[in-house]
Amino acid sequence: MPEPVGDPFDALADPNRRAILRLLGDGDRAVHELADDLPISRPAVSRHLRLLSEAGLVSETREGTRRIYALRAEGVAAVQSYLETVWGEAAARFRMMAENTTPRGTRD
Repeated sequence: MPEPVGDPFDALADPNRRAILRLLGDGDRAVHELADDLPISRPAVSRHLRLLSEAGLVSETREGTRRIYALRAEGVAAVQSYLETVWGEAAARFRMMAENTTPRGTRD
């Protein structure tokens, strides 16, 4: 599997690509199956899949003349890890601020 060349967060910025990822979360699908469940054309689905693939979020397997797409665990895990790191740091700062702030209307 080639290294991703695209930014996964750029890929996730589009609602159609997020919808494709949700559909693939239910199982592997061919382009026409994805297009049947989306309000966009099959060529548009293919373009979105190319960007998701370049970002490392989906993989492609050929079955005869069909291309089957699946979530790429490594790509999804990398995004999840990044978000958990960012959220963990923000949550820690929020907790520290909350612990060191006296609520309004209270007196010591």
